[in-house]
Amino acid sequence: MLLIDGSYGEGGGQIVRTAVALSVLTKQPITITNIRANRPIPGLRPQHYTALSCIQRICDAEVEGVSVHSTSLMFTPHDIKPGTYIFDIGTAGSMTLVFQACLLSAFHTSTPLTIKLRGGSDVRWAPSWDYFTSVFLPLISTIGIKTESQLIKRGYYPTGGGEAILTIYPVEKLIPFHGEEPQNFTDMQGIIHRANLPDHISTRMKHAAIKIAMKHNLRSTLQIDAASSTSSGTGITLWSASGPTILGSSVLGEKTISAEEIGETAANQLIQEITSGATIDRYAIDQILPYFVLAPKGSACLTREISNHTKTNMWLIKQFFNVDFEVTPQQAAIRIVVK
Repeated sequence: MLLIDGSYGEGGGQIVRTAVALSVLTKQPITITNIRANRPIPGLRPQHYTALSCIQRICDAEVEGVSVHSTSLMFTPHDIKPGTYIFDIGTAGSMTLVFQACLLSAFHTSTPLTIKLRGGSDVRWAPSWDYFTSVFLPLISTIGIKTESQLIKRGYYPTGGGEAILTIYPVEKLIPFHGEEPQNFTDMQGIIHRANLPDHISTRMKHAAIKIAMKHNLRSTLQIDAASSTSSGTGITLWSASGPTILGSSVLGEKTISAEEIGETAANQLIQEITSGATIDRYAIDQILPYFVLAPKGSACLTREISNHTKTNMWLIKQFFNVDFEVTPQQAAIRIVVK
């Protein structure tokens, strides 16, 4: 039984989701203690509970302590069971975080496995739906992960009510990621989403982002996705692709921030990633490291910075695998090589 301290490093829900996913992959039973111990509300939140419940069903795991507010749990995995699974987070908890945990757990499935979720598609402290589908999933597809995704309805804080589907296909083999050299980015793509809000908000956001891109000689193609939802919301996701990689940025709208500032912030964040020479952005690096480790050794990338999330995931991965991460500062980015 592997013991994991859930308060280590960043100490958030990411430790729980990743540890349980790696438990399934390695067939290693685990105990996690001190779950989110330093958070204002310690223990599992509804989105963590949904992720663990989904993974439990996917592999018919034996569990103790998997409940909202629990600060410790035991998890003993079994083989992946393909099929269709349906879950409702019950709040505006992030569907993308649940999907990421389930995907890491289940990509060794023998036949396609489908997960249908209800919850939040675009919420704080989580990848936006468009970042998940236009940056993260394409990135891991270069490593050999095969998926299909569908957004049925967006869901925002506080009521959620979004719906989405992810299908995971069997993987033949994983491929090392080679992103050691800065790329030449020439285009910026993006989606601005809004629900129950006036047209001018997304139009102003779009124009502000395009102005920033033009200053840096990036051609822009931005779409506006207007829909209805049980709660009002808006946001923007931008990305740029070159060679083996895609860099992205995402900003969620807030009542106290103008549409222009949201568009400018998202564009400037993407420009920061590009000008640093990064090949994996600061938002994706912690999530993609487990796939680097599971591929044949040699995966390497450049990233703008190593966040506490990333440091924590490096520590957690080394609890399961005999690997190390060579971290070398470059001119404006940091080189990471899996050893």
